[in-house]
Amino acid sequence: MDALILADGEAPDRILLDLAWPGWADDVGLVVAADGGARHAERLGVSLDLWVGDGDSLDAEGMAALVAGDVPMQQASPHKDESDTELAIRAALERGVDGVVLVGALGGTRIDHALANIGLLAMDALAGRAVTMLDAGSRIRLLRAPGPDGGAARLDLAGRLGDLVSLLPVGIGVEGVTTTGLAYPLADEPLPAGPARGLSNVRVDPSAAVELRRGMLLVVETPATLAE
Repeated sequence: MDALILADGEAPDRILLDLAWPGWADDVGLVVAADGGARHAERLGVSLDLWVGDGDSLDAEGMAALVAGDVPMQQASPHKDESDTELAIRAALERGVDGVVLVGALGGTRIDHALANIGLLAMDALAGRAVTMLDAGSRIRLLRAPGPDGGAARLDLAGRLGDLVSLLPVGIGVEGVTTTGLAYPLADEPLPAGPARGLSNVRVDPSAAVELRRGMLLVVETPATLAE
C-alpha cells in the first residue's frame, strides 16, 4: 500500500495527472494532507484519512471542513524543526505504508519549499521504499546506491517514447551510472556535481532503466508533450 501525501504547493487536476502518469494512484490506500495540502483532495478525487500540520496555511473554513468531515488531525507546534510535508510522510510511515507518492510538493511561490521537498526523498526513513514526487509536468524519484560493496541499484524507467529523462547527481556526485533505452547512453560512468551532462536525455525504448553503483541520483522525467 502506498500513501498519497498532499503538500501545500500547486497541484494539477486529477485528469492531468492521469494523462501524464497513467496508473499513478493504483496502489494508494492512505491519503495524508500536509496542512494546506488538504485543499487538493477534492480536485484529485480523494478522501482524506489524516491531516497533519501546524495550521498556518489552511484557513478557518478549511479547518472547520476537516472537523465536520471527521478527518483525524495531528496538530503540530509552529515551533518545529520539520516541515508539514515531512511530518505527513513520517505519519504515513508510522501506519506501515510500503511507498509514498507526493503531489503538491513542487511549484508555488516558495522555491525553498520545493527544494526542501525534493530533499525529503533522501530521508533515511524512506530508504528501500518506492517514493515518487509528481505534478503534471514531472515525475521525480531518487535512486540510492547500496554502498561501495553492495553492487548496483537499479531503477525501472519504463514509459513513453520521447519522454525526457534527466539524471542529476546529489551531493558531490555519483559513480557507475549505466543506462539502457536512452538516446545518450552512459556505461558505468561518473556524473560529478556541477556539470549538466545528465540533463535532458530521451527515452527511446519503453523498457529503459538506469543503474548506479555509488551515491544518490535524482531521476526527473518529463512527458514528451511538454518538451515540444
